Amino acid sequence: SCSRTFREQGFEVDTALSGLEGVRKASRGDFDLIITDYMMADINGIELVECVRRTNPHAPVIMITGYPTNDLEVRAAKNGVFEYLEKPFSPEEINRVAQRAIQWREQARAEDRQEVYGRLMEKIDLVTGGVGFSAPAAVCHAVTRTVSPGKARLPLVPLLILGLFAGIYIGFGAALATLVGHDAAAFMGVGVAKLLSGLVFSVGLILVVVAGAELFTGNNLMIAAIADRKITTGEMLAKWAIVYFANFAGSLLLVWIMYQSNLWKTANYAVGAQALSIANAKVNLTFSEAFFRGIGCNWLVCLAVWMALSARQISGKILAIVFPITAFVALGFEHCIANMYFIPMGILLKSAPFAAGLGLDLSRLTWGACITANLVPVTIGNIVGGAGFVGLLYWVVYLRKKNL
Repeated sequence: SCSRTFREQGFEVDTALSGLEGVRKASRGDFDLIITDYMMADINGIELVECVRRTNPHAPVIMITGYPTNDLEVRAAKNGVFEYLEKPFSPEEINRVAQRAIQWREQARAEDRQEVYGRLMEKIDLVTGGVGFSAPAAVCHAVTRTVSPGKARLPLVPLLILGLFAGIYIGFGAALATLVGHDAAAFMGVGVAKLLSGLVFSVGLILVVVAGAELFTGNNLMIAAIADRKITTGEMLAKWAIVYFANFAGSLLLVWIMYQSNLWKTANYAVGAQALSIANAKVNLTFSEAFFRGIGCNWLVCLAVWMALSARQISGKILAIVFPITAFVALGFEHCIANMYFIPMGILLKSAPFAAGLGLDLSRLTWGACITANLVPVTIGNIVGGAGFVGLLYWVVYLRKKNL
């Protein structure tokens, strides 16, 4: 039967023994999909659809019949039936039709959410005088119920491309920070040098947010949609994994480009020496140091993304990003995607002839240490800082239901 077929696919199924019972059930619940036969003892399928449309207007309806006619198909279409299916049909066929209907329903819901958010933003503009700022509660609503569900359902190919872009964009910021920081300390002191490095590193996240890209650390905010039951844990973890490795691939691509460009030879190899020093310091952190620095980093990164979402103009988004990102770099926190550029660049430069004269112990600067000594603890810390201290806690403040 259809109900058994759908239960085997993991759907929650509710059945009715008559058309009128089906109408009553549809009026009391928000169903993702309604399937009805045309021939029933009390009312026919067209009459059922007319009743359902008054109480559950957005649910797609599939009508099945063993007595198909052109007239019936036309009447079904006029009444908004999603699909008209003739008996007999295979379980695979009804499952394909149901999947299409549910996808259509999800798309309609996303459009509804976007429309509601747009109206909410218009009201906020009236309250704030149209200065282009969204209240924190509105941002939380958007992240949880519009942005995150949209990310969770982004197709694979665009997701991979946007993930690749994010790795490259963050790498641009890392490369620029390396250049600016290579001699700034000698002229202005360590503190000012770190401040300048953080300021220019901000270009990476600005490119991600303004130009558009999928960054793993920013996507940690999707945890709010899990708490709000707008996406599943499986959807979130799948997107995190895909974006993480796409970010890594983008970072490695930029590392190769920068290495082949020989720009690390700038200032008599001083830029290359700075890159080696940064990478070597990162692989020599203890697990706990890397973990806690990861927490602080993505706490600030996700706050930057959060505040950028509250801005309606590009200038506001840029300002929202610059200060938190400058802070995380200047404080010495650790960002897993940035380190996917910093450490591999150091590994490549380790074999360059100038490296031997730097007096650095580069024995730990290996691919193994890159993964185990840095990326693993930093990634875990980034998730705790971004997902836990920003995404989840803001959901608790603004969207958690009182009875939970």
